[in-house]
Amino acid sequence: MMKHAWDNYKRYAWGLNELKPISKQGHSSNLFGNIQGATIVDALDTLYIMEMKEEFKEAKEWVEKSLDFSVNADVSVFEVNIRFVGGLLSAYYLSGEEVFRKKAVELGEKLLPAFNTPTGIPWALLNIKSGIGRNWPWASGGSSILAEFGTLHLEFVHLSHLSGNPVFAEKVMNIRKVLNRLDKPEGLYPNYLNPSSGQWGQHHVSIGGLGDSFYEYLLKAWLMSDKTDEDAKKMYYDAVQAIETHLIRKSSGGLTYIAEWKGGLLEHKMGHLTCFAGGMFALGADGAPSDKTGHHIELGAEIARTCHESYDRTRMKLGPEAFRFDGGVEAIATRQNEKYYILRPEVIETYMYMWRLTHDPKYREWGWEAVEALEKHCRVDGGYSGIRDVYINHENHDDVQQSFFLSETLKYLYLLFSEDDLLPFEHWVFNTEAHPLPVLHKDDGNKEENQK
Repeated sequence: MMKHAWDNYKRYAWGLNELKPISKQGHSSNLFGNIQGATIVDALDTLYIMEMKEEFKEAKEWVEKSLDFSVNADVSVFEVNIRFVGGLLSAYYLSGEEVFRKKAVELGEKLLPAFNTPTGIPWALLNIKSGIGRNWPWASGGSSILAEFGTLHLEFVHLSHLSGNPVFAEKVMNIRKVLNRLDKPEGLYPNYLNPSSGQWGQHHVSIGGLGDSFYEYLLKAWLMSDKTDEDAKKMYYDAVQAIETHLIRKSSGGLTYIAEWKGGLLEHKMGHLTCFAGGMFALGADGAPSDKTGHHIELGAEIARTCHESYDRTRMKLGPEAFRFDGGVEAIATRQNEKYYILRPEVIETYMYMWRLTHDPKYREWGWEAVEALEKHCRVDGGYSGIRDVYINHENHDDVQQSFFLSETLKYLYLLFSEDDLLPFEHWVFNTEAHPLPVLHKDDGNKEENQK
């Protein structure tokens, strides 16, 4: 599958951000401004792990010669961080090739002006050339987004580790300080925070889009610190407690789901993005308060089952973007604009974590169902495409091969069917784009520094 996705990207869209597999041409998302090559950088570590050495070599050569960050356009700080910075860091840690370290640090430096706000909470969008930042025009009262400014921590800690420059880690530690100072409604973190006033925007809370990876990065910051970052640990387990109390519900049919919270009212809808939480709960089970480990694993298993149902209840056996638990339906998309599947990884990601942490064979069976569905409905002549409606018989392709399909979906599938000693959890933590970053063991200190 990786070879089919990569070869077609190379044939029809080389050097551009993504591939349009039906029209067989390049696709450029405005998320990356004019930065090009998203698929190449996102796929580097997958190519390396799968031992696709020739492909890795040509990708590395492209990065050396053509990856250029001096673009006069607004980029999403979050997307560029998780895909480009994350991808370069992982490629460096896996291969030891200096070019990746150099490019990661160079890009990190170019993102620093995003933090020039009264509170240090970064802007969502940054013009890399001018250093001028702004927020999404649709975000509540000029706010920054929790999942965006809360998903820089792992990469920026590693940028400080690899460059010897503490500024990167200081920027993300300050974000945490701001969050710790604030009152949390019911112990929950709203999705919107104003970077000028340092106050919450609308009290909307989600473990799906706009919130998701903030919680993931609290847990992973603690794990990546070799379990020394006690602050992150406390914030994570406190947040999970509030999520359990206020957002996690069970349907009349017995499916556990995570609802969205809007100023105290629940919307009984769960996004595909939220399905990552099954893996997160399971990954965090080991460090949970003593009596809670089994409970967290169980929670992970229940979320995995609900998300599997969301796939199983469609025609194509691929999950919709969002599914509901109201008006007599369970785990089904009821709105036309939520019936699409864009090659997303979160459900497969949860299967991979559940497999590694429980070795229950059903997770591999469910993963294989997804493989068969992807091959049947998403594979086309020119690569892999998303689907506009997973509930009907004929494929209506969206004509985009997302870079995260190569970075996340295929990597998590490969790891689901690999031995546990390939990227073992005790040594590696995956960023939210599935880029593996090494745990910084207490004795690592400045080992990297000394090697240079």
